[in-house]
This record gives sequence, structure tokens and C-alpha cells, in this order.
Amino acid sequence: MKDVEIDLKDSLKKFFGFNSFKGNQEDVIKSVLSGKDTFVIMPTGGGKSLCYQMPAIVSEGTAIIISPLIALMKNQVDAIRNFSSEDGIAHFLNSSLNKTETTRVKEDITSGKTKMLYVAPESLTKQENIDFFKGITVSFVAVDEAHCISEWGHDFRPEYRRIKEMIKSIDSNIPVMALTATATPKVQQDIIKNLGMSDADVYKASFNRPNLFYEVRPKFNPEKQIIKYIRENEGKSGIIYCLSRKKVEEIASTLQVNGIKALPYHAGFDSNTRAKHQDMFLMEDSDVIVATIAFGMGIDKPDVRFVIHYDMPKSLEGYYQETGRAGRDGGEGRCISFYAYKDIEKLEKFMQGKPVAEQEVGKQLLEEVVAYAETGISRRKFLLNYFGEEFDEINGDGAKMDDNTVNPKEKVEGKDDVVLLLESMIELKEQFKAQYLTKFISGKSAAEIKTFKHHMSPLFGKGKEKDEKYWMAVIRQARVDQLINKQIESYGVLKVTQKGHDFLSKPYSITLYKDHDYDNLGEDQDVIMSSGKGGGAADTALFSILKDLRKKLAKQRSVPPFVIFQDPSLEDMATRYPLKMDEMTNIVGVGMGKAMKFGKPFLEVIQKYVEENEIERPMDMVVKSVVNKSGKKVYIIQSIDRKMPLEDIASAKGFSYEELLTEIEHIVDSGTKVNIGYYIDENIDEDKQDEVFEYFQEAETDSVEDALEELGADDYTDEEIRLLRIKFLSEMGN
Repeated sequence: MKDVEIDLKDSLKKFFGFNSFKGNQEDVIKSVLSGKDTFVIMPTGGGKSLCYQMPAIVSEGTAIIISPLIALMKNQVDAIRNFSSEDGIAHFLNSSLNKTETTRVKEDITSGKTKMLYVAPESLTKQENIDFFKGITVSFVAVDEAHCISEWGHDFRPEYRRIKEMIKSIDSNIPVMALTATATPKVQQDIIKNLGMSDADVYKASFNRPNLFYEVRPKFNPEKQIIKYIRENEGKSGIIYCLSRKKVEEIASTLQVNGIKALPYHAGFDSNTRAKHQDMFLMEDSDVIVATIAFGMGIDKPDVRFVIHYDMPKSLEGYYQETGRAGRDGGEGRCISFYAYKDIEKLEKFMQGKPVAEQEVGKQLLEEVVAYAETGISRRKFLLNYFGEEFDEINGDGAKMDDNTVNPKEKVEGKDDVVLLLESMIELKEQFKAQYLTKFISGKSAAEIKTFKHHMSPLFGKGKEKDEKYWMAVIRQARVDQLINKQIESYGVLKVTQKGHDFLSKPYSITLYKDHDYDNLGEDQDVIMSSGKGGGAADTALFSILKDLRKKLAKQRSVPPFVIFQDPSLEDMATRYPLKMDEMTNIVGVGMGKAMKFGKPFLEVIQKYVEENEIERPMDMVVKSVVNKSGKKVYIIQSIDRKMPLEDIASAKGFSYEELLTEIEHIVDSGTKVNIGYYIDENIDEDKQDEVFEYFQEAETDSVEDALEELGADDYTDEEIRLLRIKFLSEMGN
């Protein structure tokens, strides 16, 4: 063994440039080299890849590494080739290769050059590949991302279920290695059972990442919060995860128009685009990647400083895996998630129509996500408990690194409540889930409770002075303290543990923390008020100054003040303090045309006001919205230029006539000139036109209702006034 040790140390230095192994890497490598089945559970950043790369290099023959993603394979192969002078040392075999490339790969393997061959599970099932593998020396098979085998894992792939039979058909004596960065006890069992590894050496590293800070925020204006955070952390590298491709592209566009170097990434892009965006992120040509979970598996960028979940993931395994991309170099890693229960409900809806068992699994996994988001206890303790690991939230490594610990929730003495919970579970023969127990203890006479006649129990409603939400918090904390556990195979039925029975026979003091109540939180005070009609200005003194300026300019131009800017625009300026022209174009109701025509004097006044009063502008002032790319606006303007009847324009775009008028009003209000005179001349008398123009010339407001009242609803229709208002504003103000 001494010789092996020396050889391994030498090889480590020679091939990888490291002087020593990390954690239990050396023991894992020795297990593989001795020909034993080996199961490695090691968190992201723990050095998992080296555990199969090293034995592959020093063993005779070729190691087959089964990997789920083409992008991941490419990344791994490139990394290995960097360590070797011979490119043939590592190859991948998948559907992206043409016939010539496939032939070259097989030649390199046959000649003995190739030590590692990365394959997708689908490639393994092809008979021609199995026949080829039968004719070569396979040192061992490594199943990377092994959690894909389990339907209880966060990334279940049915094709992974066939790996065992494929290996058997090549050679039943080949040693098997399974590796995962995230696995609950249930998933671990599934992997061992499915791969037939009951005698495997199991190596499990701690899942604690002490350098990561965990935080959950209520989902109010997440775009503004994200932009503000990125601006405060300029130049730092980060990943933003969204659940849908559409949202990925929206968020990436929003970040781009706000001057942030961001790129989208999802499986809907072709492989060239994905590879390009991935490389730009790795090469630091882009600071932020906005992605679905298709991004990140195996991406080894050590200096990712933040991971933001715009949407909560479908499971805590997924969450752990994705947050694990941050701070892999041991430096700063901020994990921020935005939580709203309606997103969870949306995910539950998506599960409808799937097999019942799959729905139940999905539901249980989502419940754990909700529990994590709403819990008031240490998030690290909660997370590690989920992976079957204990954590000391007072003195443990990373104990102060989450929002609940930094800002503790309200504490209460929980001894009596925990006793009541455990007694209730025993009373109900430990056959029910959390939701049923909370209803039983708080005395909710649900139909289900009456069916089982549990409303007749002496314990029914014994905790009714507290609501179901409180009792749910008690259940969560009793689970984390290991007084009860959730039977995942029975889809979430709760059982009392031995520790729970010991507690019942001799109760001791337990501190409980109240859960977060995201439903009743008001709008984040840090987020600026939404602007719009009737919104009111944040700075009434500035609003008054801007009104005076508008009046002065209107007099000079002989137009009513609202032609310059409408009140909602001034209110928005008095809230957000724009200082540059691009900031002015982001003010409600101000397009480029209007900004260029009237913006300069307003910017000068605001600049002076901000300096004199030492105003600290909100960081998220310049959050710009992405332009509607539908081409609707362009189509309307072009059609009006071609003098098309408005009815035809409306029908071509599937609008009602009313909706089209509203669209044209938006276009004109933001400063774009449109000439609908041709249509008005055909449909409204000249005298009427003159009268309405005269009215608006003198009016204090551009309100259609006020105009109708003044001019007489018997003589004019609402539609006529709207059309003439559009013409007036377009001619006078734009």
C-alpha cells in the first residue's frame, strides 16, 4: 500500500500539479484502484472529478464516465486535456459527433491513448457502442451525477435506470463508481439499489459550505432588487436561475438594457449559442448568466460570487446543487432566493396530468422547499438536516451565515407545544401528514377528520389558541431536532423517532422560532413606489418646482402644460430624480421624442435640486423595462403613415377599435408624432374639429371626460374627443 501511496502522490503532482489530496479523495481513489464498487457523496467544489480522473489515468485500459450533459462532457474533456500533452487522453462520445469524429475517438481508444471516455447514457444503449466496448479493456465505469437515477432526486432521468443492465451486457465484473454532489438518504438508497452496489465502499463528505450566505426574500419587484444588488457588487460574477425559458430571456434583456453584462442560457438555444454563452461567462466577457437548470452542471468557475433564484426550485436537492455553484474557491458566496407561495402553486399545477406516484413525489419535494423558505430557524441547520447531517447552529462552521441567524425571528418556549404535537401523533397512530396534524391540533373540523372520527378525540383542538401556520412551524422544527421524521416512501407520513420518545418521557426546554409570514408582508420599503396615474410624488417640493417649470415652458410655446409632460411623468421624476437623458426616457410616459424635445430644462432643474438638497437617489432608479419586441407599435405607426383606416389596422392586429385607440394614445403620450388627420377628416366635421382644438388650447387638463362635459355629450362622442385629443397632442406637443 505504501508504494501505491507514493505513486498516487507522485501522480497527483505530475498530472494535476497538487501536492496533497483533499478530504477523503485518496481513500476513494484507493478503493477504485482495488477494484471495489465505490459510492462517493461529495458536495460541489469538494473535488469529486479527481476521484475518477486519477484512477483512470493510472489504470490499464479506458474508464467510461457516464455524464448527463453534452456541455458538461466538453467542459470536463477540455479540463483533462489541459493537464496532458496528449489530446487523445480524454474523449467524449455522443450525438454531437459526426462519423469521422466518432471513428477517430474509437481509434484513439483501441490504440490505448484514451484513458477517459465520457458518454451520455443514451449512447451507452446503442448496440454498436456496446459491441465496441466489449472488445476493449474497460478499467471501471463511473456514473457521474448519479442522483439522476432516483425519482426522488432533483434531476431524474429515466435513461439512467438502464445503466446497470448496459454495464452487465459489456462485462458483469467491471467495477462501478457512482458520484453525486447532492443526495438525501432516500436518494442514496435508490442509487445503491439501482446500480446493484450493496457491497460498495461509501464515502460521504460534509455538505456544509461555510462560506455561503443563505437568504430568502419576499418576491416584491425582484427585477429591481436584482439590478440593485448587481450594481452594488459591480464586476462580480453571478448566476440567476429561472424556471422558464421565457423568463430567462426577459430577465437577461432587462439586465442588458440596464447596462449589466448578462447573457441568457437554456436548452432552447442551439448548441453553438449555448457553448458561446458558457465560454463568454467562463472568460469573463459576461458577468452574469441568466439560466434554467440546464446551466451549471459541472461548470467549474471558482469565483461565482452570487447565485440568485428568481424562482424557487422544485426541490431542495436542486437548490443545494445550484447554490453550490457559488464560492467554490472558498471566497464569498451569496445565495439569494425570491419566494412567493403562488410560484409553488404554479409548479403544483404543472404536475397535473402526470402519474399519481410522480405527483406525490413532486408534491413532497415542493413541501420541503416551502418549509425551507418559511422557516425561522437557521437555514444551514435546516438544509443540512435534510441531507441527513447534524449542525450546531451556535458554534458550527458558518453558523452566522444566513438571514434568519443575522435577523432572528421571534422566539417562544416550545416544550409544551412539542409535547402536544408528539402526543397527537401517537394518538393518531402515526399515520398522517403534517397538514392533517395541524388541522387536528388547531381544531379545524375538516371533512377528513370527521370521516376518521378524530374530532371526538380528547386531543382534538387542544392547541386551538394558535393557528395552523404556527403548528406547521412546530412540526418543521421538531423534524430538524430529529424528534420526528418524515417517511418519504409513504409520501410524507410523520413518525416519532426514538429521540422523540425519550423527549416525551423526560421533556426539556425547547426554543421555537416563528416562521416567516410572507403573505402579510408589505411592499419592501427599499423598492420605489410604482408610478402611474394618481400615484403621487415622493418629493412634493420637487414636484411643485417641476410643475412651475412646465407652466413656464407651456406659456413660451403657447400650449397647455399637459402637452409638455403629464402629471404622472412629473410625479415619477419627483420620485426617481433622473439626471441623464437615458434616465429621462425611462420615466413613465416619456419616450425618446418627448425627452429630446422637452427633457433638458427638467434635467437641469432636477440636477440643481439634488445637489442643493444633498439627495441620495435610489440605487434602482434606472431600472429600465425591456422594449416590447412584438412590433405592435411599429406596425401601428407604419400603417398610419400609409393612411390605412383605423378599423383595418385594428383587425390586422386582432385588436378591438377601442384597444387600438388606447395603443395610439400611449404612443402619442410618450412623445411620438402620428398623423391621423386623414382618418379624422373623413369621419368628423371640420367645425367640430376646430371647436375641440380650441377647447384643448385653453384647457387645464387633457381629460376626455372633462372635455365631454364642457362640450356636451349630446354633440360629441367619446371616440371623437379621443381622436381629436390624439391629433392635438401630436401636433402641439410632439
